[in-house]
Amino acid sequence: MLLLKTKKRNGRELLETIIWRTGGMPSSHASMVSAMTTSIAIIEGVRSNLFAVSFFMSLIVMRDAMGVRRSSGMQAKSLNNLGHSMEDRLGIEYHAVKEVQGHAPLEVVVGALLGIFIAAAYAFL
Repeated sequence: MLLLKTKKRNGRELLETIIWRTGGMPSSHASMVSAMTTSIAIIEGVRSNLFAVSFFMSLIVMRDAMGVRRSSGMQAKSLNNLGHSMEDRLGIEYHAVKEVQGHAPLEVVVGALLGIFIAAAYAFL
């Protein structure tokens, strides 16, 4: 969605945005770990030790994606506002830090559902 809203980009900027940009809809973190957990559930069963480890690891990754990383992004936004304010008032050069780092809860939920769907479709089709 962000790619559509921004100005024209050259190939390198486009590739960098697609590969390295974090945050946004859907959460690739949630998609990957939920697909892995779903695949393990289908192949090994939900009573396996591997599924239990994978399930709890998935919860940790998804919580981190919308918790710790999101709050650090919000802090970065505040820091940028302060830096730009100081730049305007005192003429001090400020280089902004990256703001979008985490996911909103809806982005994580959609990512998790996408991962489950893809893993199930791959296993059963």
